[in-house]
Amino acid sequence: MKLYGIVGAGGYGREVMPLVQEMILVSSFSTAAHCVFVVENAKEKIVNGLPVLSPEEFFSHPAQEKFFNVAIAASHVRERIASAFIAQGIVPFTVTSSQSVVYRTADIGEGAIINPFATISANSKIGKFFHANFYSYVAHDCVIGHYVTFAPGVKCCGNVVIDDHAYVGAGAVIKQNTAEKPIVIGAGAVIGMGAIVTKSVPAGMTVVGNPARPLNKH
Repeated sequence: MKLYGIVGAGGYGREVMPLVQEMILVSSFSTAAHCVFVVENAKEKIVNGLPVLSPEEFFSHPAQEKFFNVAIAASHVRERIASAFIAQGIVPFTVTSSQSVVYRTADIGEGAIINPFATISANSKIGKFFHANFYSYVAHDCVIGHYVTFAPGVKCCGNVVIDDHAYVGAGAVIKQNTAEKPIVIGAGAVIGMGAIVTKSVPAGMTVVGNPARPLNKH
């Protein structure tokens, strides 16, 4: 038996799980595969008709093969959980939908979640555990690091570099630049929802607005 675990049973986990079930139904292993949610300190044992296991219960489950993905937006939490599961020998798997588009020339790291109507275009290179939420878009020749999150409707145009743990809010647009001088979004930067990014953003900075500028928190 194969066991597929989605870590997180919040809103995003409940959106992702039907995609996993769809993937299993169209595979040759559909009769020998089961899906579960995996939640730390869970208060519920059943969510949307599926079992909820603790990480320890998932690790000790007798299934011959176990796979996982992490449907949690907080990137550092995602990294911590992924590292713990991999250390236990659990294999990451990528979640896609029949309604998502991934070009054959795209290079996507393990553990990505590509939601319906998201597109990963030509010659883009993406790191581990990337989240491309509904209707988000990665254009040609983009380079995206590990544990990056795109909220719904993000438009990342061509020749953009995004470093690890960056978060891009819903409806944001990152302007295309050139291969010689790409726009660079630094590690841990946050792009606010609806922002229009026309130049590079330093690591750790939050930008908002059109054109995007540093957030004044005062």
